[in-house]
Amino acid sequence: MPTNFVQELQWRGLLHDIMPETESFLLEKSTKGYIGFDPTADSLHIGSLVQIIILMHFQKYGHAPIILVGGATGMIGDPSGKSDERNLLDQTTLEKNCSGIQSQLERFLDFNYSLPNPAILVNNYDWMKSYNLIDFSREVGKHITVNYMMAKESVKKRLSSEAKVGMSFTEFTYQLLQGYDFLHLYRNLDCRLQMGGSDQWGNITTGTELIRRKEGGKAYAITCPLIKKADGSKFGKTEGGNVWLDKSRTSPYKFYQFWLNTSDEDALSYIKIFTFLSKEEIDLIIAQHQEAPHQRLLQKTIADEVTTLVHGAEELQRAQEASQILFGKATGEAFQKLTPETFLELFEGVPQANVDRSVINEGLEIIGALSSLSGFLSSNSEARRALKENAISVNKTKVGQDFSIQNEHLIGGQYVLLQKGKKNYFVLKVVD
Repeated sequence: MPTNFVQELQWRGLLHDIMPETESFLLEKSTKGYIGFDPTADSLHIGSLVQIIILMHFQKYGHAPIILVGGATGMIGDPSGKSDERNLLDQTTLEKNCSGIQSQLERFLDFNYSLPNPAILVNNYDWMKSYNLIDFSREVGKHITVNYMMAKESVKKRLSSEAKVGMSFTEFTYQLLQGYDFLHLYRNLDCRLQMGGSDQWGNITTGTELIRRKEGGKAYAITCPLIKKADGSKFGKTEGGNVWLDKSRTSPYKFYQFWLNTSDEDALSYIKIFTFLSKEEIDLIIAQHQEAPHQRLLQKTIADEVTTLVHGAEELQRAQEASQILFGKATGEAFQKLTPETFLELFEGVPQANVDRSVINEGLEIIGALSSLSGFLSSNSEARRALKENAISVNKTKVGQDFSIQNEHLIGGQYVLLQKGKKNYFVLKVVD
């Protein structure tokens, strides 16, 4: 069993680089450590979840996590790991993004100031907005040489890239701004540690060097590996784009499905990284999974744990019920609980026909719904034959010839699912 924060990161596969003496320093006393989040959108995605979980472990071991939202540095854009310069965001957009990120992070960390180690959230725009170029050049720029900055991997990679896009002065100064963030937090909050992804090592060590040269102080650094899928593709991406933590961008159902569809090889590492299960619990789950891999116990455990962490137990239950519906294992009652959004996700691409609400108000006879009104079946006689063979379902419940569709059958007040056999679907959309 891990007994400290660094050991926890090690066994979970979350430790890449660590500055000498960092572990012993963290064992000496409770301290503050920070991770920066780039406000490129008003929601974080699951790539950021790794950093959130690291901060959660940090707080669990008695340390105080600081979340830095880059309202100032977000105006420039971090060149680390990028092959070209990204578009700059305006202040209004940045403020909206920072606000959205802040509300998300408050769900994962404890900001209760009665704790000995409450989480703290800061925005570097607060201390950078009034800093002029001359003062910054005198206080920060003169202490870090161009040679030192040029030696950073993120800089060398961009300057030697085949695309020859080079690097603007704006991006080149990014590491100084991030380094100053660390210096500011060191001075004002006694923050001694910065953490981040392995691509941040250069930026983080610029901060530790600035603290050494300006303050004669000692600061520390830890990075985690960048998460990649076993096939080498980028983690957290689907055909539809990023998997977001905001349910209005990625629904809990799609979020749940992302983890459920993880490969066996990836699941072996993801269960350590993205859950808070103990080593003993994880070893047991892995052993059970290997005995019956077709049951996908690993993937189900990860999907359950991470969906609960991000969206809560109620949304997990809804996602599980929706998943069971998709695979034909749910009752009509569970089907009625679907939200319109989840219904449309489940049956994306299924043919649709509109029906006027007045028709539903009067009761829509099932034969007409199947044939003349929708065109799902070719004729009334085909509809009668299918009904007689007990092959027709409405919202996953078998129906007979005397059935009529009423308002109570509408999913979200708008949709009805018609089904023939196991795989033939058709959606009626009620319009006003």
